[in-house]
Amino acid sequence: MDSEGLVVVGCGGFGREVLDVVDGIEAQDGVCRLLGFVDDHPSEASRAALARRGARLLGDTAWLAASDAPVRYVIGISSGAVKRAIDERLTAAGKQAATLVHPAATVGFDVHLGDGTVVCAGARIEGGVETGRHTHINMNSTIAHDATLEDHVTVNPQVAVSGGVHVCTEALLGTHSTVLQNLKVGRGAVVGAAACVTKDVPAGVVATGVPARW
Repeated sequence: MDSEGLVVVGCGGFGREVLDVVDGIEAQDGVCRLLGFVDDHPSEASRAALARRGARLLGDTAWLAASDAPVRYVIGISSGAVKRAIDERLTAAGKQAATLVHPAATVGFDVHLGDGTVVCAGARIEGGVETGRHTHINMNSTIAHDATLEDHVTVNPQVAVSGGVHVCTEALLGTHSTVLQNLKVGRGAVVGAAACVTKDVPAGVVATGVPARW
């Protein structure tokens, strides 16, 4: 990506965590040229946080969609539905997504990371894992062998996804949650913080507790 600039969509909390991933890649490889952020509704707090980091707010998503600059983008927003909407809009505009992996993450053999995937520091991804577009794997999470994470999934910090698990599009796994082996988490489902999933989770539900219920 040294010949192209990178734009992060969303300058809120996770957007700035993406900046940490970018900084880590830049420090090790020097090949991640951040142009700045775009955000349709940046808060004053987010603007101030970007200024403290020396990062630029370039404009809104419409600016990125219309730009002729040779750039790639990642989405720094956790909501699966929002990620899907942005992905559809920017794909229609001909924009290409980048894939970012922090140097402090571990990625095993025969792993396929979809376009737009962001892997944060300390994450561990074992062999045979596949992620879809714009999947986020946050700090210190583990994704075990042969798991599948579909498009626009968000894995919050310190999640444990066991072997053979299938997480459907737009699902969110909360901090410290666990999904046991070979189970399925349905489309748009939310697994709450510290929940332990012991059976398949239907689409669209919120699963909480140990064992997880909905």
